[in-house]
Amino acid sequence: MPWRIDVAVQTPAHSALGDVLSYGGDAPLPAGTLVRVPLGRREVLGVVWHAEARTAEELAAPDLALKPVAAALDALAPLGPAWRDLVAFAGRYYQRSIGEIALAALPPQLRDLSTVQLARRLKRKAADEAAADTGTPSPVEPSPEQAAALARIEAEEGPFLLAGSTGSGKTEVYLRCVAALLARSPEAQALVMVPEINLTPQLEARFKARFGAQAVVSLHSGMTNPQRLASWLAAHAGAARIVLGTRMAVFASMPGLALIVVDEEHDPSYKQQEGARYSARDLAVWRGHREKAKVILGSATPSLESWHQSRPAADGDPGGRYVRLAMPSRIGAGELPTVRLVDMTLQPAKTVLSAKLLDAIGQRIARGEQSMIFLNRRGYAPVLACGDCGWKSECPHCSAYRVFHKIDRTLRCHHCGHTERVPRACPVCGNLDIAPVGRGTERLEEHLAELFSAVKRPDGSAVSIARIDADSTKKQGALESQLAAVHAGEVDVLVGTQMIAKGHDFRRITLVAAVNPDGALFSSDFRAPERLFSLLMQSAGRAGRDAAYLATQGSTAEMWIQTHHAEHPLFQALRRHDYPAFAAQQLEERQAAAMPPFAYQALVRADARTQEAAQAFLNAASAAADGLEGAAQVMRYPAVPLAIQRVANVERAQMLLESHSRAALQRMLALWQPQLHALRRTPEGKGVIRWLVDVDPQGI
Repeated sequence: MPWRIDVAVQTPAHSALGDVLSYGGDAPLPAGTLVRVPLGRREVLGVVWHAEARTAEELAAPDLALKPVAAALDALAPLGPAWRDLVAFAGRYYQRSIGEIALAALPPQLRDLSTVQLARRLKRKAADEAAADTGTPSPVEPSPEQAAALARIEAEEGPFLLAGSTGSGKTEVYLRCVAALLARSPEAQALVMVPEINLTPQLEARFKARFGAQAVVSLHSGMTNPQRLASWLAAHAGAARIVLGTRMAVFASMPGLALIVVDEEHDPSYKQQEGARYSARDLAVWRGHREKAKVILGSATPSLESWHQSRPAADGDPGGRYVRLAMPSRIGAGELPTVRLVDMTLQPAKTVLSAKLLDAIGQRIARGEQSMIFLNRRGYAPVLACGDCGWKSECPHCSAYRVFHKIDRTLRCHHCGHTERVPRACPVCGNLDIAPVGRGTERLEEHLAELFSAVKRPDGSAVSIARIDADSTKKQGALESQLAAVHAGEVDVLVGTQMIAKGHDFRRITLVAAVNPDGALFSSDFRAPERLFSLLMQSAGRAGRDAAYLATQGSTAEMWIQTHHAEHPLFQALRRHDYPAFAAQQLEERQAAAMPPFAYQALVRADARTQEAAQAFLNAASAAADGLEGAAQVMRYPAVPLAIQRVANVERAQMLLESHSRAALQRMLALWQPQLHALRRTPEGKGVIRWLVDVDPQGI
């Protein structure tokens, strides 16, 4: 076999096998070709990275014999150089192997299809695409703010930060940018990303109505494997002009990519939390630069990193790399809700919902309007406890409490999944009077149902209280049916977690309330205030989205916040809907503390059977970094346990790295990798189950 074919395959994490493995071939294969190759006793899918003729010395050396490539899936066009560059960059930057990134980006079903099966699938796909339908153009004229944003996007290169308030019409800007692109070029493709699966269906409906069903495909983890394969193949062939998806869609193979939209760009869901911990938002910006595609980042509350990158030039400061486009006005909606702060220090002890808030909700019910109550804690109560002996519902496998779920009478750990029936009595002292402590969405739903049990709707029927969270939407189609009930006006009060705070266009909701948001004000995570402000602004944006409805009702939109810290600067900025003031105050604090975006971070985490073993590995790793290029510019903090240090009987520790130079941090991490692999074989590595590097971590 005169050719050496270098193939990227999914090797075990931290196996130190290298980025690509070499195989033999009778002929060169184009880079990007999908192949089947032997790996151990298995045959696996891989991507050809490079092919090179072997020298006479290599062919003659018996110890350099190469296993042959088993098969090439040549019915499929090779993955292009831009896609391979994206995968290679992501591997380098996030300290993972090329094969791990590449294979995770491909639809799982590709691994199981033979060459013949794939060819048959492609033939059937081509026949389906012959019957394409078309959508309808937008009959609505853009607002002056939308028109100004569209003109700048057309005229300038970007990347663009579209900072538009909730209800300002950001989605219409995306639709018009895509429409202009598709009209300009018959091969052009657009990638539109959303942070969560539950936001995909409504966006998909709008895009299909505008551009036709055949032009649009979705890509997210909630799809079946055949659905994901069909969408991926349509994008790869260029037949799908528009790809809508969650963070995984940033790796979609799109040969005609010319526009990338990242909606709700501030959302932490864009950061992968397992395996290769990449940021889809940051990769989208990199990919746009590599493929000369325009990039639009959209949000009502941009991440502080993006806001800082879009700062205008000032004395001695050249400004950021992004172009900031402002759309502060709402379209077809009333004014932004009036924010009312309820000082809970002035309320009677154990008050759950203040009398004024209950009265406001009651007034909405009487007028046939809807209210939304937001509590970011699911379950009935976070803890079940015994008042006699002090027993609490701790998880036997984690350093956390199991949550009480009253609906199915279970105690459930939200970290490892361990579930047990609620005991009839305290397992320690036998006391029958064990009680829930704290409050989750289940308990809040029950409490509201009790409070409004005697109240009637305008038509004389009973008040309807509904709950939307991860527990109530487990079954397929449950979320869609619950949202449909809200849109149809069948629900008077909607209770939920952050699932209901993002992106939904509820036309009849005129009151939104946050019951207990104080926890994030004093968190050890420096990003917690930013996330709280964003979540509350997004929640407020669900109220009063239909100006005509408000006028008909003679109503106003309100956002109620129950807090023990009513004078906190965060709430005062929220009261004014003043994101720029909040951002300025937060950026000033971060600059003083040398935190992102004024510094660059990475976390090294170790999981082990004991906390001592995990920390010993990290401390040894820190010592091994001495003398590496770039290490002098990187601050290495001592190893510490995670906030929840034990999950599923595994102890977890972490070490923070920080530098003013991204390049120095990257150099040190790259040179450090071989030493981390070698440490696994030393006494300090014994007992360590796994370790990982998280670049630009979102939670510390």
